[in-house]
Amino acid sequence: MTLDEDSRRLAELGYKQELSRTWSGFSNFAISFSIISILAGCFTTFGQAWNNGGPIAISWGWPLISMFILIIGFCMSELVSAYPTAGGIYWWAATMGKPIHGWFTGWLNLIGLIAVTASVDYGCATFLNITLNRLTGGAWESTLTNAFLLFVIILVLHALINIFSHRLISMLQNVSVWWHVAGAAIVVAILVFAPSEHQTIGFVFTETINNSGFSDSSFWFYVLPLGFLLTQYTITGFDACAHVSEETQGAATTAARGLWQSIFYSAIGGWILLLAFLFAATNVDEINKQFGFVGAIFDTALPASLATAIFAISTIGQFFCGMSCVTSMSRMTYAFSRDGAVPGWRMWSKVDRNRTPVNAIIAGCVAAGLITLPALYAPAGVGTPIAFYAVVSIAVIGLYLAFLIPIYLRLRMGDNFRPGPWTLGAKYKVLGWIAVIEIAIISVYFIMPLSPAGVPGNPDFTWTAVNYAPLAVGGVLIGIALWWTLSARKWFTGPRRNVEDETTLV
Repeated sequence: MTLDEDSRRLAELGYKQELSRTWSGFSNFAISFSIISILAGCFTTFGQAWNNGGPIAISWGWPLISMFILIIGFCMSELVSAYPTAGGIYWWAATMGKPIHGWFTGWLNLIGLIAVTASVDYGCATFLNITLNRLTGGAWESTLTNAFLLFVIILVLHALINIFSHRLISMLQNVSVWWHVAGAAIVVAILVFAPSEHQTIGFVFTETINNSGFSDSSFWFYVLPLGFLLTQYTITGFDACAHVSEETQGAATTAARGLWQSIFYSAIGGWILLLAFLFAATNVDEINKQFGFVGAIFDTALPASLATAIFAISTIGQFFCGMSCVTSMSRMTYAFSRDGAVPGWRMWSKVDRNRTPVNAIIAGCVAAGLITLPALYAPAGVGTPIAFYAVVSIAVIGLYLAFLIPIYLRLRMGDNFRPGPWTLGAKYKVLGWIAVIEIAIISVYFIMPLSPAGVPGNPDFTWTAVNYAPLAVGGVLIGIALWWTLSARKWFTGPRRNVEDETTLV
């Protein structure tokens, strides 16, 4: 059987065309744009930036960090163009380096994707919890228990949609793009025209706030960088373009373009949306009282009906985002299992008659639910469980460390690297080193305590305030390092070819 160009390139990389290649270039762009989701991260982690830096962490921090993330995206676009496989960054690392590089990259990527799925769906559940409370006049209680119940229901729905509706997923990705564009535009319009007054330009671009509990003396080098978690978390998951590249037509070009464009357009749209939040944030005392919760802006600046409408718009956007996260996570699980790296790999690498990795979808959703169990508990006087921000940190650290490894390996290869049709040319050197340094810095910050109550030895220390990201990420790193040393190095050889030659399927 003669292969088309995409399948031929995939065969050159060692794999037969098992997944259904029905996605357009726009659908490829759409999945990363949906996972980035300015209707998710800009809403759910707004409080992190408000409490750790205030307006300047948002008005200046967002465009600054976005530029660094775009540079990371350019580096990854070059790699996906050269290697358009569902394994994505794991495959790149193993091919440009050694099996050990692929091993660590794959596990970090998989953990990051599970964590980002968990955090997005929990954020969606939180906003749905609030929306239901508002729509029912308080009959539905917005408790942590109810939020977790909704979280489980949303996870199940996302699993079912991904299992039974392969073609519907592609269509919904396209719908999601327009929902995010139109929804964000409607929210901005409401916040521009409905409030009776707005904040000053001086407040939006110069005001600082420190509600972290840490001293003001640590503001610029510790507190403010913690506020950058808003941007770093929101603009992530764009490796999805790589993970669905085996399902995308013209992947060597369209997946590369989709990856960097999803970052670029999300950065612009997100900044406009966040500036609208800040200009509407006229009741600073109430927002501080609610721990920087973005809903306090809507409630104090808008009529109740418009505030509820914004909650609903964001909730639906977050639902689309979580759906896309499950798609990306399951493809990575499938690809990593296909190469024998995940325990029970034969089960997770199976596809059903619709060419969908059903078992990988189920396993990933179960894992996402388990790591979010601590969100059932929150210390007194805290609006959002620290567990949510811990899961967010796990997602950021896992994903960005996984990005770092192949970017560094590409730098090390130099002119030996064989680029695809989308390439950085000589600029790869300066852009690659900027990306590596930025990822190293943020990975350190996001394992640090998020509040004084989470610092061991502090008089107010409580385990519910602990950022368990370093425990989770560190534990996993130690676990996979031991696993590699004691066992995997003897049998894990990296990507396994399942196609014999480049012109016919086997």
